[in-house]
Amino acid sequence: MKIAKLFCVIALLTLAGCATRSDLDVVQRDNEELKSRLFQLEKDLNGVKTEARASVEGTLKDFQTERETERKGLADMQASMDGMKVDTQVLAGKIDDLSIAAKKPAEDVALLRDDLERRLTGIEQRLGKVETGLDDAVKKITALEAARAQEAQTPEALYQKGLDTYRAGDFPTARDTFNKFLELYPKNDLAANAHYWVGETYYSEKKYEQAILEFQNVIKNYPGKEKVPAAMFKQAVSFAEIGDNKSARYVLRKLIEDYPASEEAKRAKEKLKELK
Repeated sequence: MKIAKLFCVIALLTLAGCATRSDLDVVQRDNEELKSRLFQLEKDLNGVKTEARASVEGTLKDFQTERETERKGLADMQASMDGMKVDTQVLAGKIDDLSIAAKKPAEDVALLRDDLERRLTGIEQRLGKVETGLDDAVKKITALEAARAQEAQTPEALYQKGLDTYRAGDFPTARDTFNKFLELYPKNDLAANAHYWVGETYYSEKKYEQAILEFQNVIKNYPGKEKVPAAMFKQAVSFAEIGDNKSARYVLRKLIEDYPASEEAKRAKEKLKELK
């Protein structure tokens, strides 16, 4: 559309004949202004490309933390593109003004036509590349989001999420995550560990009675699992915390008897000395 308008202008200028020297000077100044505008547009375009590249690379490096920044960058690039399109329309208006204000020789008009045609074509091509780059970036972000969402559904990922939340000190959320794991994957090899960490969340909140029951779940339902000695020790300590030293001593002796080579058995011997 813009190229067609340019050819119309050239035709008008050709039919108009020769202009006065003052008119030619006016056209020359307008031509310089037009070239300056085109140069500025090219600089803006380079800035848009740099911003797009930096935004896309930042997203791919650390999607979780940069996702919102990337989306804002895409919006900014879209706004810049809209501005560039407006500037192109302004250029078309300038050409209309030139056709009214000046009467240039046909050979000068032909040179100007060729120059403007090359520059406008270049701008349109660059805009097309930027639009393609934006589409690719959106597709990559969407694919990465889908991959992360799928990864988050695996038993291991859900268990690790609960563990990370516990270590961050958010015990209620960690407990909810481990309970969700147990609801979805009750037969998973990590089920005993999940029960143990539920007990640890209660223990960390000083809800010792609930912790005792959860540790008993590990001891009773998962014999032979590696978390059983740890559950017995923490259960004994929980008994001691509520003042039931008799039950605490019983569990500690049972731990030493059943798992004499465990690290928890060594700690149980020390704890027994404290409870005497």
